[in-house]
Amino acid sequence: MFIYKYPHLKGGANISRINIDYKSPKKILTPTSGFLYDYSHSLNPYTGCAFGCSYCYVRQSPVGLFRKQEWGTWVDVKQDAKEKIVKEIRNLKKRDKEVTIFMSSSTDPYQPIEYKEKITRGLLEGMTEVPPDFLFVQTRSSLVTRDIDLFKQLKDRLRISMTVETDDDQIRKKFAPYAPPIQSRIKAVTKLRDNQLPVQIAVAPVLPFSKKFPEELSKVVDRIVIDDFYTGDGSNGKRTERLKIKKLYDDEEMDMWYGEDTHLLALEQFKEHFTADQILVSQEGFKPY
Repeated sequence: MFIYKYPHLKGGANISRINIDYKSPKKILTPTSGFLYDYSHSLNPYTGCAFGCSYCYVRQSPVGLFRKQEWGTWVDVKQDAKEKIVKEIRNLKKRDKEVTIFMSSSTDPYQPIEYKEKITRGLLEGMTEVPPDFLFVQTRSSLVTRDIDLFKQLKDRLRISMTVETDDDQIRKKFAPYAPPIQSRIKAVTKLRDNQLPVQIAVAPVLPFSKKFPEELSKVVDRIVIDDFYTGDGSNGKRTERLKIKKLYDDEEMDMWYGEDTHLLALEQFKEHFTADQILVSQEGFKPY
């Protein structure tokens, strides 16, 4: 293990020190259940996440709870990932199995260290050699645009989803200070769209946003997913309660932006700029195909 230090990276935040370990798991694909039951497998190029968002449900999962390091301060790099993904997909195909992959369920596949390690890029290279039936890529990093050349080879069996929880970067800094800036994400989505790649924006979780937000997103994408702490944390908001996220809201924000109906509030505002079939809620927006 060593401490990896790096300055401000474009598309990311200034994270001065992250504990980096290198691991070699036996397998890279994990069978799914629960929220992702529609997929055959999840794929996490890394364990841990340098973005360290305050509301991340993984903080309350075993990987977040049992590690003796604060979530957001460590990342494990999974080595030999390309070789593993090729072998595992090939073996599944030989058994006539459908392979639908969600990348990623408990990390962001475009960690700042991905600039150096290129684990996610290696996985995508492997999947262009032996394609899955479907690949869903979930991220909040503009680094995703680096791999447009590979996404183009998978575009008929692909969806890219960019998290944009708010249009207010001060709100972003309050809830997720180490996550990439909002505008860098919007620019990345625009670039993906301009390259005719299937892309959506996930307003997940819904954070306080301005009245202009839905209209601005309607200029960028034609598919939106809305989710909040209650519908999306996998425990009807209990995980979020344990994370004490309420403390981050101002009193005037609490009544409007925190509660079981937050996604409904957002839904009504987005309906003014998107058609009903362009707006999906929670789990339905993350399904394959």
